[in-house]
Amino acid sequence: MTNSALFLVVLVTAVFMVVAAMALAIWLSPKSYNALKGEPYECGIETRGPAWVQFRVGYYLIAILFLVFDVEAVLLFPWATIYSSIGIDGLILASFFIFILVLGLVYAWRKGALEWK
Repeated sequence: MTNSALFLVVLVTAVFMVVAAMALAIWLSPKSYNALKGEPYECGIETRGPAWVQFRVGYYLIAILFLVFDVEAVLLFPWATIYSSIGIDGLILASFFIFILVLGLVYAWRKGALEWK
């Protein structure tokens, strides 16, 4: 079997599995509706105050910094597992990647994004 045929089989199988799972979920899910389900919260307690509450930007900055360094860990793990086979070129590229991330950390630190006020 050629690579393109194998890719086509995997693609068709993946699409079929997704469509089958969605169809099964629609078919098996309960279909009852009442007016309370249209409310913002279904816990049975009336909401107090406005539904739109403004959050401090610090929460978003911490979340973005977490994602940046989480992606760093995810991308460095495969590099570390094949380190011996990629040679000095791989070491230079990984060092450049880490350097860019350290620059981002220093920038965030200087701007005060890591200070909780």
